[in-house]
Amino acid sequence: MRPLVVFGTRPEAIKLAPIIRLMQASSEWDPIVVSSGQHREMLDQVVNDLAIKVDLDLSIMRESQTLAYVTSAVITSVEGCLKEFKPELVLVQGDTTTAMGATFASFYQAIPVGHVEAGLRSGNFLDPFPEEMNRQVVSKMATWHFAPTQRSSENLRTEGVDEAAIEVTGNTVIDNLKWVIEQGLGRSSFKTDSSRLLVTLHRRENQGENMAEIASALRALCGRGDVEVVLPLHMSPQVRRVLQPELDGVSGMNLIEPLSYLDFVRTMNDADVILTDSGGVQEEAPSLGKPVLVLRQTTERPEGIEAGSALLVGTNADVIAHECARLLDDQAWYQQMAHVKNPYGDGTSALQILERLQRDLTQVK
Repeated sequence: MRPLVVFGTRPEAIKLAPIIRLMQASSEWDPIVVSSGQHREMLDQVVNDLAIKVDLDLSIMRESQTLAYVTSAVITSVEGCLKEFKPELVLVQGDTTTAMGATFASFYQAIPVGHVEAGLRSGNFLDPFPEEMNRQVVSKMATWHFAPTQRSSENLRTEGVDEAAIEVTGNTVIDNLKWVIEQGLGRSSFKTDSSRLLVTLHRRENQGENMAEIASALRALCGRGDVEVVLPLHMSPQVRRVLQPELDGVSGMNLIEPLSYLDFVRTMNDADVILTDSGGVQEEAPSLGKPVLVLRQTTERPEGIEAGSALLVGTNADVIAHECARLLDDQAWYQQMAHVKNPYGDGTSALQILERLQRDLTQVK
């Protein structure tokens, strides 16, 4: 069986890696792994770390690239791959412009698409932007919908997706997290025995005033004198333009360059509390027993909020500082959030996805 597996960003590579590793180790599969290169700086290292082989790099990235450029470049480039390799299916992940563009190209060539991490919804096309629109567009064209949770599955059914096309598998990010921990890979960036806060920020809707407000909360937390903050700076100039002037030189604050995926997992495992606007981190942290404060107004991952492993705190400085201090000072509250079963899966998602694809493709033949 010959699938074309397409990714373009670090999160996509991380979440498709468990599937690719299984495919590349199997005689049943002959995958063509394609990278669009949408996020060049952050992608190359993680591909090497995750022990996957890329067969073709489309290298679409340009300086100051626009979403319109990325969309058109992905559609055109992936179309060329489809005509050359003639795969039986295309596998995409999540909600990136690469995933959406590859799906359009496949639709135009009448090649079925499997969508990994299907059915996430915030209900607001502008938050997150453009991801909410991207994932809904992919859902309109995909043949297989691999939903990470029952909630995601229900979202798809509500939108009219045939239940027979939906498979609830958990999230492949948990497969990868367990692989890294079991291999003993990565190195933590924390240096002290103080209360350890890991912070990640990058979303477009947080850039500008919201990010400055979050920075104010982090300065207040550092002012306690008993915390160590590690904040890997996203490569985006818009992120750095706000965070560096606000936080550089603050006692207890460590602004560092982006971590490799392996080092990030190890740092996450060493943290006490995680503050993030990342979707993937919301999924990973419960498996490590780490409470998460979600620095967003909305989340398409409500399962963690409902389970109690995460708290949606928004971007108000006072609220963020208060809720983080509460976790640091109230051990009963901390333990309650830390000991929650991960609602996003048990680490067998990749196997479930391949079993479903193999079953359906065999029946077609």
